[in-house]
Amino acid sequence: MNLNEPAPDFSLPDGNGQQWRLPDHRGKVVVLLFYPGDETPVCTRQLCSVRDRWEDYMATGAEVVGISSDSVESHQKFSDHHNLPLRLLSDADRSVAALYGARSLIPGRVARSVFVIDANGILRYSDVRSIGLTRPKDDAIISVIKEYADA
Repeated sequence: MNLNEPAPDFSLPDGNGQQWRLPDHRGKVVVLLFYPGDETPVCTRQLCSVRDRWEDYMATGAEVVGISSDSVESHQKFSDHHNLPLRLLSDADRSVAALYGARSLIPGRVARSVFVIDANGILRYSDVRSIGLTRPKDDAIISVIKEYADA
């Protein structure tokens, strides 16, 4: 997956079992937040931080989704437990993570990663952390979103 090339299209179920399709969101910036797993310490801090900054994310006009290999049911419980406003998508077979190169060094998990796709479906930003012990900072992500939302 290379920057400045079309982002691979995909469709995944969310925590409510509804399909979320990337092509349905053309015309707006899309942010894919891949994370290793529901209810793990770093992932919980990361997604609760996104929740706490949700107004700032929404002010950019971007569509922000979380993606892990956990099940639809796990996502629903995780989202309800932490009152998460973003949709969590289940990439159970890690095929979408593989498309984007979000590979973790931990077997069976996806890498903590951020991908920003512009309104025309072009991948503009990628931050893949194959170890995943540190999380991306919200200010940095929001800054990148704004850069491509204003383009």
